[in-house]
Amino acid sequence: MNAATFSSLSADHQRLQALVGAWRGEEDVAETQWADGGPATSEVTAEAQFGGLFVVQRYRQRRDGTVSFGAHSVFGFDQQNSVVTMHQFDSMGFVPASPATGAWEGNTLTLLRSSPRGAARVTYDFDGRDSYRMRLQFQPVGSDAWQEMVSGLYRRVPPSESGEG
Repeated sequence: MNAATFSSLSADHQRLQALVGAWRGEEDVAETQWADGGPATSEVTAEAQFGGLFVVQRYRQRRDGTVSFGAHSVFGFDQQNSVVTMHQFDSMGFVPASPATGAWEGNTLTLLRSSPRGAARVTYDFDGRDSYRMRLQFQPVGSDAWQEMVSGLYRRVPPSESGEG
């Protein structure tokens, strides 16, 4: 995608381009009802689609050399409601009734989604162009407390190592 294409996007759509690229992450997985706690690594690839209106992300988490969790996410910006959206489908198999929604505050994107099981909150905090921190928390139905699920630091993979370019 060339610079002229991006310049025709709204500022809100341009912000989504921060997610684009190939990334490697070092993660800390919390002990939960869905997973054992411990370290993990991840591979994240994200590309702009439809002229940059959406960013499609593929995420793979590895533990003990095996893929332990995977997700496909589609990020967009809902201009009518002025919110960032994320539709996510993952290897847990839960079908989301609605997308996560949220907004940027400075260099941090925070998204929230509710389901019959509770609420999920994910934050992407960009340290710069080549790294970000992600934190996923869960709040069970009937609880006021947020539980840690996964947190990690993700670094951009040089094009020569990612197969891009």
